[in-house]
Amino acid sequence: MHDAPLMLCAGEALTDMIHQGEGHWQARAGGSTWNVARALAALGERTAFAGAISADRFGDDLWSASEAVGLDMRLLQRSPRSPLLAMVEQGEPPRYFFIGDDSADLYFDPAALPEGWSRQLRWAHFGGISLAREPLAGRLVALAEHLKEQGVAISYDPNFRKVMDERYTPTLHRMAAVADLIKVSDDDLRGLFPDLCPGLELDAALQRLRALNPNALCLLTRGGHGASLYRGEERVDAMAPAVAVVDTVGAGDASAAGLLHSLSRHPDRPLQAHLHAALAAGSAACLQAGATPPTPLAMGRLFDQLQEKVSS
Repeated sequence: MHDAPLMLCAGEALTDMIHQGEGHWQARAGGSTWNVARALAALGERTAFAGAISADRFGDDLWSASEAVGLDMRLLQRSPRSPLLAMVEQGEPPRYFFIGDDSADLYFDPAALPEGWSRQLRWAHFGGISLAREPLAGRLVALAEHLKEQGVAISYDPNFRKVMDERYTPTLHRMAAVADLIKVSDDDLRGLFPDLCPGLELDAALQRLRALNPNALCLLTRGGHGASLYRGEERVDAMAPAVAVVDTVGAGDASAAGLLHSLSRHPDRPLQAHLHAALAAGSAACLQAGATPPTPLAMGRLFDQLQEKVSS
């Protein structure tokens, strides 16, 4: 495969149907792993998204948005099935449900990917609700394990949703075991380990997650309370740079992309600089409405601000 991708995001691309009141809904292209893919492409990484989308207008919008940001389209499959929809009834705090019992995303077929597509991969990112939707979840976990055996670094963001009940636990364990990077938010920890997080104490949940793979990098985001990056016994912390927030949708996905971009382009950076890259990308995404990818210019400016604070 000529010019095979260096970065891969595999999982769900969907349509958010956002309630506007009085029976009106607004459709926006989205999906956690797809958002990460678009952010990586916008930051200049040779990135492909692997998944299946519908062959209708909703799928057309996802296809066009993928093309617009420069994603490698050769791994994106079309299916005549219905689209996957996330019905967002309320924004803050979010309240939503999914429509897609037999939707296109479930028909993604890794065996149908073009020959040689993975030969140049450096990183592969997995997560979101795609890992809680069978039979897709089983195929994606097997793909992650196969790529790990090939020497590809694996990134994993559970991105907890209510559909991730006790049946999700084996997937959590298998994905964490192969991950070189685990990205998780404080809300994710509360959802994944409800027995340990009845209040705001998250240390026990984080320890349980990290125990699944002590060697993995772990990015913990805490919204407006900053973020931490862990590697073994080493830990660094930072607050996000102050920006005029337009929308926080997709900020967590952008932070994952910013960290992957930093790890890929600058593997020898100190841990603190990698964390700054994640926070800079997440904050840059907040400067625009919707899950809009951060621009390299905005991310670079915010990264420099964070670095200057450390050196001053």
